[in-house]
Amino acid sequence: MILRQAYLCTMRLYPIRMPGWIGRFYPDRTWHMDRREKKIYLTFDDGPHPQITAFVLDQLRAYGAKASFFCIGKNVEAYPQIYRQILDEGHTTGNHTMHHLNGWETDTGTYVADIEQAACWVESGLFRPPYGRIRKAQAKYLAAYQIVMWDVLSADFDRTIRPELCLKNVIRHSRNGSIVVMHDSEKAWERMSYILPAVLEHFSQKGYEFVALPAKKTAVRV
Repeated sequence: MILRQAYLCTMRLYPIRMPGWIGRFYPDRTWHMDRREKKIYLTFDDGPHPQITAFVLDQLRAYGAKASFFCIGKNVEAYPQIYRQILDEGHTTGNHTMHHLNGWETDTGTYVADIEQAACWVESGLFRPPYGRIRKAQAKYLAAYQIVMWDVLSADFDRTIRPELCLKNVIRHSRNGSIVVMHDSEKAWERMSYILPAVLEHFSQKGYEFVALPAKKTAVRV
């Protein structure tokens, strides 16, 4: 309920920067990394996609940047070669369910089973709930996972806003240890393809390092 209220507290029904108090109510979830280190953790949800994820990888490679990709199981099943490329280039991956389920709208048994199905394709100890929406009853079954949320949302998924605003969202709110959400999806393509090169350039010039979230190497079964 508290997380639901946080989503409703802004005009666009989602916060760009996650309120700091959220972490105190959900300490079992990862909202940001070490604030003492000049590092930013770019994350990409909903892939892999053969063209869009390839674009992301090209951009990251140009800056020597690493990132984390929260993959939908059915997309990994469809495009295993691009998933393998993500790993081969030194990035990390996380489970994002098999079919991009909304935890608030899905019963616990179905939700957990969908995560387990995705684990057959995504070998990682990281998990991010689609839309950031997961019930406590669902989360308790995921003790073997690190549930990764975020503290900065680019809003590149929102077709009603301009790419320039998405870029402003990231540049204004990112700081040491920030976990930033973007999307390697067709829905987000127009905005993500605009902001990613600019974000990499801006923070590289400021001396930031782009690093991937550490992940377990073995599959996790719930």
